[in-house]
Amino acid sequence: MQLELLNAQGQATSKVDAPDALFAREYNEALVHQVVVAFQANARQGTRAQMGRAEVRHSTKKPWRQKGTGRARAGMSSSPLWRGGGRIFPNSPDENFTQKINKKMYRAGMASIFSQLARDGRLAVIDSMEVDSPKTKLFAARLKAMGLNSVLVIADRVDDNLLLASRNLPNVLVVEPRYADPLSLVHFKKVLVTKAAIEQLKEMLA
Repeated sequence: MQLELLNAQGQATSKVDAPDALFAREYNEALVHQVVVAFQANARQGTRAQMGRAEVRHSTKKPWRQKGTGRARAGMSSSPLWRGGGRIFPNSPDENFTQKINKKMYRAGMASIFSQLARDGRLAVIDSMEVDSPKTKLFAARLKAMGLNSVLVIADRVDDNLLLASRNLPNVLVVEPRYADPLSLVHFKKVLVTKAAIEQLKEMLA
């Protein structure tokens, strides 16, 4: 598999060889969906909580007598059937949303995403993504010159200058190969991978 090599102006100058196991894999939509959903689910925090009928602050007095009113029987106003009453099955703060994904499935899903990005022309290779100073303005100008406004950069090494220069840009994310996740790969319009990062991705996923 060959990928486009971009220059500083965002133009494809040549091709670079990439492993077929990572960038020429058949697209598996069901597996990609499962990997993305599991990644989102595992990031959720069980911090939401609702009150049941025993926790709602209401009087325990019977609203009206049992018979003779023509209305339905009612024991107390904390009933889940009443407005302001407790929930029948309340969400608890210790709720667990995690989904298990096997390593083999995760690697296959990531390789499927990379392969589809390469086929769609959304993935390209650059020699390096190093900056001389931690200036967001300079880094933003560099991306603008390449015609990129929504990009995920997978660099072999993210130093302090590159991290500080990119972290305030809303549609730009710079990560090392070990921190590349399926949701970011799907979300960003363009993915740039450095040459050295390809070898790291090959060791991790291929």
